[in-house]
Amino acid sequence: MSLRAGDPAEIGGYPLEARLGSGGMGTVFLARTSSGRPVAIKLIHPQFAADDEFRIRFRQEVAAARRVSGAFTAAVVDAAPEAEQPWMATTYIQGHTLARRIAMKGPLSGAELRRLAIGLAEALRDIHRVGVIHRDLKPSNVVLSPEGPRVIDFGISRAVDQQTLTVTGRVIGTPPFMSPEQLQAPRDVGPRSDVFSLGTLLAYAATGHGPFDADSPYIAAYQVVHEEPSLEDVPAALRTVAESCLAKDPNGRPSADELLVLLRDLPTDLDQTDARGVGAGRTRDMATEHHFAAP
Repeated sequence: MSLRAGDPAEIGGYPLEARLGSGGMGTVFLARTSSGRPVAIKLIHPQFAADDEFRIRFRQEVAAARRVSGAFTAAVVDAAPEAEQPWMATTYIQGHTLARRIAMKGPLSGAELRRLAIGLAEALRDIHRVGVIHRDLKPSNVVLSPEGPRVIDFGISRAVDQQTLTVTGRVIGTPPFMSPEQLQAPRDVGPRSDVFSLGTLLAYAATGHGPFDADSPYIAAYQVVHEEPSLEDVPAALRTVAESCLAKDPNGRPSADELLVLLRDLPTDLDQTDARGVGAGRTRDMATEHHFAAP
C-alpha cells in the first residue's frame, strides 16, 4: 500500500516505503534500516500520544516485545515510547496473517494445519518462558511466514510480575478469542489464558470460524464464559487437544510445554487417525501421560 498524503517521510531516521496497515491505535509502515533491512514501524495515532494511560501501555508493549527472543515473534529493532508521537520498529515478517489466509483460501487441513498448531505452541512457549502473557492471540495477530507462524502485537500483553493496567468498564481484547477469566477477572489472567486463546485459533484455522462466534461481541463473550465450544468440524485428533485448551477452568488446561508435546504426538496428516481418533504416527498416547494441573 503506497504512502498517503500527510504520512511522514521517515520515522526515527528510518525512511518509509509503504503503508502496511492501520488500526485503532496506530499505523504500521514498511521502512529500511541503514543497511537496507526491512522493518515494520508502528506509529501511534496523535490522539493517543497525550493519553498517560496509553503511554504506559505502549511502554509495556515495547518491554514485553523486547523480552521474547524473536524466533517466533517480531523482534524489536528500535523504539521511542517517550517521543512526541511514540513508535516501535520490529523486524518485517513477510507473509499474510492467518485471518487473511483463511479469507483468501479457506481453512487449513492436514500437514499444514499440524505445522501451524505446533508453530503456535512453540511461540507461546517462547513467550511464556520469559514471563510474558500475550492476552490478544487472534487470527490477525498471527503472520504465516515462510519459516512458520509468528505471533505479533504485544499491545495488551503484560509481564507476569507486572501489575495489570485496567480501566473500569472497558474490556480489552477480542471476545471470541478471549478466555473466560480474561472477560470476568482480568487481574487474575495467567499464561493459561493464552492457551485458551490458542485453542480458539486451532478451531478457527481448521474450520474458518471460531468456536464461540456470534453476531455480537456481547453474545460471544457470554458463550466463552458459559457455553461449550463448537468443535464439530475440527479433525478428531486435533479436537481432543483443542478441547483441553478450551477448559473453562485454567487449571484444566495444558501449559504451553504440555501442549507442544501433545501436538507433536498428532499424526503427520491430521486427516489420518486410528479408530480412537489418536495419532497413529507415534506410539505413545500422550493424552494419558499428562495431567493439566496448575504448577
